[in-house]
Amino acid sequence: MIQEIQFRDLEEADIPLLMDIYNHFVMHTTVSFHTEPVTLDEFTDSVVHPNPRYKTFVIMLDGSLQGYVQVMPHKKKQAYATSGEVTIYLHPECVGKGIGTAALQHIEAFAKENGYHVLVSTICSENSPSIRSFTKNGYFQCAHFREVGLKWGKFLDIVTYQKII
Repeated sequence: MIQEIQFRDLEEADIPLLMDIYNHFVMHTTVSFHTEPVTLDEFTDSVVHPNPRYKTFVIMLDGSLQGYVQVMPHKKKQAYATSGEVTIYLHPECVGKGIGTAALQHIEAFAKENGYHVLVSTICSENSPSIRSFTKNGYFQCAHFREVGLKWGKFLDIVTYQKII
């Protein structure tokens, strides 16, 4: 059975559902470096931005909300204006279905249309599925920070991947 992947703009009603997806990863994995569930206000601040160059898209699979992809500021200083930070979170049952690739293609097209030159993503080094997805889609590792996070009594590394678009 072929599944249809669609992307649409974030709507306010989507935010609690997306927060639930995000908080699943907070509570059950090292994918997120939050150690406690985020509140609705915290999550809203992370997915809504007043500048239209920074955008969150909802990922729909066969008409059902399954996650989000976003491009947000990489850094706040002006010289970074052509760089964006990409984040993807999918419902746990959607991992490994090609949705991440479609999401990257979608956000890259948006980024190109909006004057971005480079996209980066910072990933916990234990997150093999995300690393595979970004690598498969032309991103390369440009940084590795050792033991910069502490979650559940374990020090964690982060790796940063980038793609010049």
